[in-house]
Amino acid sequence: MHPWRALAVPLAALLVAGLCGAPPAAADTPTIRIEDNATQPVFSRADAVRQTVYVEVEGTDSDRDGANDRVAVDILRPKETEQGLKVPVIMEASPYYAPGNDVANHPVDVDENGVPLPALSALSARSAAEPFDSYYDNYFLPRGYAIALVENVGSARATGCPTSGDRNETAGPKAAIDWLNGRAKGFDAAGNPIEATWSTGKVGMIGVSYNGTLPNAVAATGVEGLETIVPIAAISSWYDYYRANGGVLAPGGYQGEDLDVLAKYVLTRQNGQEACGAVIDEITQTQDRITGDYSRFWDDRNYVNDVRKVKASVFLVHGLNDWNVKTKQFAQWWYALAKQNVPRKIWLHQGTHMSPFNLRTAEWLRQLHGWFDQWLYGIDSGIMREPQADVEIAAGQWAQHASWPLPRTATVPLHPGPGSTLGLLPRPRTAAETFTDQKVRTAEQLVEATGADPNRLAYTTGSLPADVRISGTPTVSVRASIKDGASPYLTALLVDYGTDVRPNGTLVSTGQNYCYGQGVPGDTGCTTLRTLGTATTPYKIVTRGWLDVRNRHRADRTEPLRAGKEYTFTWDFQPTDYLFKKGHRLGLVIISTDYDYTLRYPPGTKITVSPGQSSLRLPVVFGKLL
Repeated sequence: MHPWRALAVPLAALLVAGLCGAPPAAADTPTIRIEDNATQPVFSRADAVRQTVYVEVEGTDSDRDGANDRVAVDILRPKETEQGLKVPVIMEASPYYAPGNDVANHPVDVDENGVPLPALSALSARSAAEPFDSYYDNYFLPRGYAIALVENVGSARATGCPTSGDRNETAGPKAAIDWLNGRAKGFDAAGNPIEATWSTGKVGMIGVSYNGTLPNAVAATGVEGLETIVPIAAISSWYDYYRANGGVLAPGGYQGEDLDVLAKYVLTRQNGQEACGAVIDEITQTQDRITGDYSRFWDDRNYVNDVRKVKASVFLVHGLNDWNVKTKQFAQWWYALAKQNVPRKIWLHQGTHMSPFNLRTAEWLRQLHGWFDQWLYGIDSGIMREPQADVEIAAGQWAQHASWPLPRTATVPLHPGPGSTLGLLPRPRTAAETFTDQKVRTAEQLVEATGADPNRLAYTTGSLPADVRISGTPTVSVRASIKDGASPYLTALLVDYGTDVRPNGTLVSTGQNYCYGQGVPGDTGCTTLRTLGTATTPYKIVTRGWLDVRNRHRADRTEPLRAGKEYTFTWDFQPTDYLFKKGHRLGLVIISTDYDYTLRYPPGTKITVSPGQSSLRLPVVFGKLL
């Protein structure tokens, strides 16, 4: 490709320069090219300039060595930035650019006082990703964007200590944004000062999981220059990642992981243990795996607190079947952003903990391209006139909606009744029902059990006469007494009973090759298109909710219970968007220990429930469902 042959300065480019606050380019200065209200791929990925800058994090000394922390920033930018072209930056900050450490998880089997029994599991090391191995460079750099990869404090070439979501970690990528705007110091490997003379100062942060959490955290500082964020499968409050309603909880598939385990895992800087051992020991002592209470420690890692500071637009993406970063993370952030009228867009897919690039590649790139052009170049790409929400209701079945939760959604209460029924009308008082906690069978095994079962209560509707879609956050209220045991957990499962073809959490290749950007040696700029894998199953646990009954009033306060005394316990499920099909049955299953998520106390706790005084409240969509 020869970009200079097509670089006359069109009227649209002059308008963009004005919108970006920069003067029109001189006749001999390279500029972007715009056609059909979109930046075009006229710059060479192969000829891109690569540099590394060490940015000083002013006022942050997380390793307590008396010097400001520094983070390494790898930059890839069009070579034309050496001749006066100024470009915005797509930034991904991460603690994962170096291989993680092998770290033992905490035990999840505990005694009656919550004291751990021996641990058996571990968080295993992963290989480091090569810099610029994602699609951002192949697709966006040719369109006039620089790519910046920021190593998190305490990882790889950075200094400082990782503290799993605390403010010092936020300060690293924030400092990189400050440097791009001339407000922070940057140096090369020899210690010589470097300035970002090629930068417009406009930044969009993007990433998946931890890399998507950092955009939320940095946006919550209100830093100038951060114009937009794209948090994918991201955390908005670390408490809700490792805890739930007062209870210690695991991210799906990682029983026993906690904040200190994650900090040890990403502590990959030189002399990490020597520099940061005391800092991580403090995390272990403060995170509190006994009571699970919310505290100042967790409040410091709750970005929802600072949503009013958010100036960046937000393009949020989450998997409705993500049990690692659970759906409450996106929903509480989304609800808070809506109250602040933050410009926003949302994608909800039927996958698990994954990138939308792997699910709907071409459409994802189309919308993301329009989003970055809109917010980083000021081009009216039309993206803000498209419907706000893209929701995948079944594998490959997408629809656009004006907002989320879907319009015309209202709360509908269902009530347990005699004969394990679940219905619309309140039931008269019925006989109390008792089940006994156990710590061997999984929630799935308890759902699969037929007939009466001593370790759970199950209530179902009759066959649904029509499709029922829910969109939002269900809640459950249970009138119960607890005695003869130590487990403080109540777990509710919302279940779809009915054989159907459902996503199974895998990705399946279509065999079709799709080239989306310019290739370089080792990176073709192409990918194999994939779809969600499916399987025929007799039921699905749609969503779950957990409560430590000692925190029945507040997540930050443990209150003892009187054995055998009835209380009303109310708690939330993980938010969802789900279609129960005609002919299926909707079910509510109540258990105590959730084997794959909660701590496992000695078995034997007896829970007695008054069904007639309990209820399930669902956010049901009325009108058009799809």
